[in-house]
Amino acid sequence: MQTILVVDDEPKITQLVRDYLERAGFAVRSARDGPEALMRARTDHPDLVVLDLGLPGLDGFEVTNRLRRDSSVPIIMLTARDDEADKLVGLELGADDYVTKPFSPRELVARVRAVLRRQLPEAGAEVLRAGDLRLDLPRMRVEVGGRPVDLTTTEFQLLSAMARQPGRIFTRSQLLDAIHGVAFESYERAIDAHIKNIRRKVGARYIETVFGVGYRFAEPAEK
Repeated sequence: MQTILVVDDEPKITQLVRDYLERAGFAVRSARDGPEALMRARTDHPDLVVLDLGLPGLDGFEVTNRLRRDSSVPIIMLTARDDEADKLVGLELGADDYVTKPFSPRELVARVRAVLRRQLPEAGAEVLRAGDLRLDLPRMRVEVGGRPVDLTTTEFQLLSAMARQPGRIFTRSQLLDAIHGVAFESYERAIDAHIKNIRRKVGARYIETVFGVGYRFAEPAEK
């Protein structure tokens, strides 16, 4: 049974999310503020964190920032802010997805399942190489020049989807399809934030921007 850590300072929302997640077969832990969330993440080792942005003590941005220092646990942000800039900041800090309040509990459960599915190894998985970049698909590990690189689940799935077809131009919608199974139109701009993170971690040379269209994985240089 996979464990979800729900972090929200509103008991009614926490209980609502808990009820739906437990009905879906998940074990649920909860925290009411930022410091407790960090403690729970260390002790309970959740498979995914549902994290409200407007927390007392430490807000969701700071909690995400601190979690990402030593963990790649998937994070779905809950936010009452409908400002796209706030959402993109959260994604650039390393969140995998976001849901805006008020939200549908069924949609949240679907998002949780979608993010967790990205962690599953794929049939016929293999090791992909390009230059000094190595992607171990079944183990979800990335190395650049022999050194391990920590990518979030979403970042890994985006990079591997493009690396499987070097040279192919992917639109943002197609990349969303690759990581969610269905395209969330309001989430397309978030792809840019994830791509920015991937470039920062593995090197900008591997992902090219095709202006007005999308992105592609750079063809390996011929030896």
